[in-house]
Amino acid sequence: MSDHRRPGLAAGALLLTAAVAGCSGLGRTAVGTVTYETERKAVVTVSNPGVNGCHRFSSAGAVRIENATMIDIIAYPTPDCTGSNTAYIPTTLFDNIVPGDPPWRSYSLVH
Repeated sequence: MSDHRRPGLAAGALLLTAAVAGCSGLGRTAVGTVTYETERKAVVTVSNPGVNGCHRFSSAGAVRIENATMIDIIAYPTPDCTGSNTAYIPTTLFDNIVPGDPPWRSYSLVH
């Protein structure tokens, strides 16, 4: 192989490595667990939730959420992570709904 092709191959390999590394971030997860309690006192634990998108709670919703991940979360009263009356729950803390309020239906991670 001639010497003038080597820089091109090296640059191509570098671009391929960068592309693969960039795509690997698409499946990032929050290390730890999100544990929530329903109105009927059922406890559900989600391990290492993905950092992207909206996550739904079970159909019963959540009345208490414990964030044991390394990323803060926002809980929503709607199933699609929209609306007001949200709760910001920092890492390693928990929150309960205000008595009389409907349960949270979804959450997203702050990243």
